[in-house]
Amino acid sequence: MSKASDHLAVTLFSEIITVEQLARTNVAKVLPKGMELSQFAVLNHLAHTGLERTPAQLAKSFHLTRGAMTNTLGKLEWAGWVHIRPDWDDARRKMVSISPSGLAARNAALSAITPLIADVVDKVGAEKVRAALPVLRELRLKLTNGE
Repeated sequence: MSKASDHLAVTLFSEIITVEQLARTNVAKVLPKGMELSQFAVLNHLAHTGLERTPAQLAKSFHLTRGAMTNTLGKLEWAGWVHIRPDWDDARRKMVSISPSGLAARNAALSAITPLIADVVDKVGAEKVRAALPVLRELRLKLTNGE
């Protein structure tokens, strides 16, 4: 790589990291009381897929350790937002699903987040955001696959 491409790479990742931190901070401020961003992410994933998942599958989806996911799931279960049951085929595993109150909490969070995100998209411009998405997806895939 040349010095120019090194500088481009460093600048790109610096911007991505800064945007990620600012997005997390702003979204966390508007989440319903008592909900953490990590909890919203899990609830949103479960609501979106509509499927039960094992804690290991969730940890893999979020690129977290099983311990970190277990901690988040414990908080979600305590709040009544997920159901955790034994796997009937393999008693060593557990299965996680979103509860009706978890779906309601996720929907409330989504309602709080959407205006914030929509405002940012409006300010940047929908066409610019649409143009950036393929590049961001490709970066995510390259980082996920280690290519």
